[in-house]
Amino acid sequence: MAASTAKPLSIALLLALGCESSSAPSSPWEDAEVRAQASAATGQYAQVVAASYTDTLVAAEAMQAEIDAFLAAPSPAGLTAAREAWLAARELYGETEVFRFYEGPIDAEPDNLEGQINSWPLDEVYIDYVEGEPDGGIINDLTGYPTLDRALLVDLNGAGGEDDISTGWHAIEFLLWGQDLRADGPGERPHTDYLTTAEGTAANQDRRAEYLKIVTDLLLDDLRAVHDAWAPGAAYREEFVAADPQQALKNVLLGMGSLSGAELAGERMGVAYMTREQEDEHSCFSDNTHRDLYTNAVGIENVYLGRHGSTTGASLSSLVAGIDPALDETLRSQLHASVEAIAAIPAPFDQAIQAADGSPARQAVADAIAALKAQTASIAAVAAALEITLNLEE
Repeated sequence: MAASTAKPLSIALLLALGCESSSAPSSPWEDAEVRAQASAATGQYAQVVAASYTDTLVAAEAMQAEIDAFLAAPSPAGLTAAREAWLAARELYGETEVFRFYEGPIDAEPDNLEGQINSWPLDEVYIDYVEGEPDGGIINDLTGYPTLDRALLVDLNGAGGEDDISTGWHAIEFLLWGQDLRADGPGERPHTDYLTTAEGTAANQDRRAEYLKIVTDLLLDDLRAVHDAWAPGAAYREEFVAADPQQALKNVLLGMGSLSGAELAGERMGVAYMTREQEDEHSCFSDNTHRDLYTNAVGIENVYLGRHGSTTGASLSSLVAGIDPALDETLRSQLHASVEAIAAIPAPFDQAIQAADGSPARQAVADAIAALKAQTASIAAVAAALEITLNLEE
């Protein structure tokens, strides 16, 4: 009897072990449906990137036209129109900053176009006169730089240090607004800085106009190069969409996490919060930093939701919801909360960071930083759920 019962017991044990083995957790990437959803999310991400850069390029072209018109006939109205066009284009560019940090078309070496497009903080006297230094800057150095051209300004960008910025959004911003010497508003550069008649102010008005024209045209060409790399059928976009979806989503999450954490919570807000220095804010000449921060946060949310404007498609959110619904709900809630927290910071940003400790304005900045840090942790958790190793700087 003992011998006859041993075999059935062994079979039962093997069956039990087999059932236990089959119920063990497996990689989500072994599920064909997960991989299909991930590929769809990657494709939608590429569409969001392309559409966002298209919007930015169109607005930047409008800015270029306004700057050209102003330089052709400098006037107060023309300067105002150029400034408004810069603000409108900047608004759209802010949502594209999340498409960085993984050596894509905007920041891949050796070109690293982002360094020409959006480097900051900018030492104003590197470009033009400032208070107390009427002969400062490249513009006023006729001996050192007798001829201004694109190649020169590209070479000078960052040549002497990280704040020796000569090109990009913030160079244009400074040339339109000038130094921000007011507590309650942006810079007040007069249109007469560009007049070559007797009414002209500051020196070398013709070189100032030439400089502004060069860096504006350069920005447009750089933005166009990034835009074209993501256009349908472009080699980079095709390679990105065809890549293993786990690797593609690693890049997506790296962009989200890097902008959310080290960049926004750290460099763009945390540093300025600690130092209380106006020079540490992003768009200090125009007092547009509060909008920079807001659109950056919206861009992160757009990527997670697969959203461009009012249009949505396959998304990282829907993928995560199928793997860990609670985590997806948490991150969606945190992304919305960080956007709202940044919106609650009273403008201008430089006044909020300089407010007294415990004041509502300064507390609003602290709350926004905390919200960004919380969502960055959840972005890392999403990566872990997708078996993606994400090395985020803090």
